[in-house]
Amino acid sequence: MAEKFLEGIYRRNSKGFGFVKIEDQEDEIYISKRNSLNALNGDTVLIKIIDQGSKDKSAEGKVIKIKKHNKTTLVGTFQYNKNFGFVVPDDNSFGTDIFIPKANMGRARNNHKVLVEITKFAEGKKHAEGKILEILGKPNEAGIDMLSLIKEYDLPSKFPEFVVNEAKSKGDKVKQSELKGRVDLRDREIFTIDGDDAKDLDDAVRVEKLADGNFILDVHIADVSYYVGQDSLLDKEAFVRGTSIYMLGRVIPMLPRELSNGICSLNANQDRLTLSCSMKINPEGEVIDSEIYKAVIRVTERMSYEVVQKILDRTDKDILKKYEKYIDNFDRMKELALILKKKRIDKGYLNLDIPESKIELNEEGIAVDVHKYETYFSNEIIEQFMLTANETVAEKFYWLDAPFIYRIHEEPDIEKIKEANKFLYNMNLKIKANKDKIHSKAFASVLDEVRGKKEERVVSNLLLRTLKLAKYSEENIGHFGIGGKYYCHFTSPIRRYPDLFIHRIISKYLETNYNVSDEFKAKYNTLAKQAAFNSSEREKVATKAEREAEKIKKAEYMESHVGEEYEGVISSITSFGMFVELENTVEGFVSFRDLGNEYYIYNEEKKCLIGENTKTTFNIGDIVKIKVKDANKMLRQIDFELI
Repeated sequence: MAEKFLEGIYRRNSKGFGFVKIEDQEDEIYISKRNSLNALNGDTVLIKIIDQGSKDKSAEGKVIKIKKHNKTTLVGTFQYNKNFGFVVPDDNSFGTDIFIPKANMGRARNNHKVLVEITKFAEGKKHAEGKILEILGKPNEAGIDMLSLIKEYDLPSKFPEFVVNEAKSKGDKVKQSELKGRVDLRDREIFTIDGDDAKDLDDAVRVEKLADGNFILDVHIADVSYYVGQDSLLDKEAFVRGTSIYMLGRVIPMLPRELSNGICSLNANQDRLTLSCSMKINPEGEVIDSEIYKAVIRVTERMSYEVVQKILDRTDKDILKKYEKYIDNFDRMKELALILKKKRIDKGYLNLDIPESKIELNEEGIAVDVHKYETYFSNEIIEQFMLTANETVAEKFYWLDAPFIYRIHEEPDIEKIKEANKFLYNMNLKIKANKDKIHSKAFASVLDEVRGKKEERVVSNLLLRTLKLAKYSEENIGHFGIGGKYYCHFTSPIRRYPDLFIHRIISKYLETNYNVSDEFKAKYNTLAKQAAFNSSEREKVATKAEREAEKIKKAEYMESHVGEEYEGVISSITSFGMFVELENTVEGFVSFRDLGNEYYIYNEEKKCLIGENTKTTFNIGDIVKIKVKDANKMLRQIDFELI
C-alpha cells in the first residue's frame, strides 16, 4: 500500500521549527527543525505524519518534498565580506541568509537595503545563493522602511500608464446624459462623515424620522461599477490588487487616484452617481422595508467624526453656529444609531474593544508619537449604518439566489474555546459553549462582564484570537461576529474588490428589472468564486503588510525611549516569556532572564508563570511596571525588563 503524503503550506518559526497548514484541516502539523528539509517560510510542501499526536499535543510531521518555493525574491540587509556577501532577510522567519557571489553584488555596499533574487535554494548544509536585483537605500533613509515592505510583499505600488489613462478618460464631472434612469436627490441634505485625512469618500448618509415613529435611513454608495466595467483594464488591475493598503502615511490604492479621489469620491457640492439603499426601520431597529436604486446626489457637507461629535455633545459654540441648520440631522442619526446598536448587541454582536494605534510621523516619515486612535460615538453612527446596509443588501440578494460575494465568519472551533477558557479561568470567566452549538452571545456575555475593567483589552484580544478569520465566499453561511445570517461588503467599492463586484450584480438586476438570464448567472457564479478567493488572499497580504508597518514604526518610536519606565498589562504568556502592552498600544517582550532573580515555571494548564521559590504568579491581565531594555526597528522587536 502506497504511503500517504499530505500537501500544505509551511509556516516557519524564527527558532527553526515550523507548522504545516493542510487545507480544510483545523489543526496544524508540527515540524521539527531536523525534519524540515530546509523548507522556507511559505513553501508548499509534502509531508508524512510521524506522530499522530493526542488531545494535548499536536500531530508531528516530516517534510518529504518541497513542491514549490513561495518566494524567489526577498528584501534584506546586505553584509559585505571582501570577495562575497550575504543578505540577511528582513523576515526573520524566512529560514536562511542568502550567499551573494562577488559577480552578483552589483553596486551594493555594506548595510544597504536590497532586493535579492534567489538563484539557488539551500540544500543540506549549503547556503541559498542569490543576485542583487535592486538597491533600495540605506536603512535609516527616509521612506526606505516602507519601500522595503512594499518590495517584501511584492505590493503593486504604481499603476501601469494604460490603467491611469483609462481612469483619466472617465472625466471629473457627471454629464447630464448619465442621469437617465436615476433618482435625482441633489436637493436632499446628505452628509459624508469620515476621518479628517480621508480622501476616498465612498459613503454618504441621510436619516429622516416619520410621524409614525419609523425612520428612513438612506445609505448612498459611490457607483464605482459605472466607471469600472467588467474585464476593463481598471477592473483587471483592481482584481489583482483586491484591496487598498494603508501603510502609515502611504496608501496603495485599489483604483487610481483619478477615480478614488476624483469622480468616484462623494465630494461635497459635486454631482455624483450612487448605488443607494433606502431602509425603513421601526423603533425596535428592525428593517421593515427597503429599496435599492441608482441615484445622483450632491453631498451637502463633508463632515469629520470629531466635528459631528462636538455637535452631538454641544461642546463647541463656533461649530454649533456654523452647522446650526443641520443639527437636527445629526441628532436623528444618533437616535437611530443607538437603536440599531442595542438591537445588534441583543442579537450577539461582538463589540470587541481593541483600540487602533495612531502613529504620528514627522516630515521625514519618522515615528514621533504613538497613542490610541481616538474614536467617538460619531464613528459608531457610521458603523451601525454601514452594517445595516450590508445586511439588508446581502439578505435581499440571497433570497434572489443571485450570483454574489458574501462576507462570512464561521463559528469558532470548540478546541480553541477550551484553550481560551484556560486563560479566562484565572479571571473567573468562561465562554459557555458545547460542540453542537456555539452562539456569539456566549462571547458577548464575557465581554459584558469585563466592559470598562482593566482586563477588557486583554480579554478582547484573547477572544479575537479564538475566533476564525472572516473571509469572502460565494456561499452564504452567516457571520458569527456580527451575529447575523446575511452579510456582505457593499459600502466600500473604491477600496475593496468584493464591493465593486456585487455592485455590478446589483446594477444588472436593476437594469433588467430583476430578470437576468441563466447565462449571466452561470458566468457570474464562476467569477464570484474566483473573486471571493482572490480577495480573501489579497486581504491577508494587506493585513500582514499593514501590521508589519506598525511594528516597524512602533519599534522606531521606542528606540528613542530605551531606559524609560512604563506601566503595562500582561497581554499574553508563553513558555519562553511574556508580552506586555502599554497604554499607548506598544507591545514588548519580557524574556525569562528579564523577570528578575526568580526562576519562573510556565503552567501550561492555567497559562501563567509561577516563581519557583517565592510562588509569585504572573497572570494575563496583571498590571506590571517595566523598563524599555531595547528596541530595534530593523528586527521589528521591542524588549522590556520587569522592574
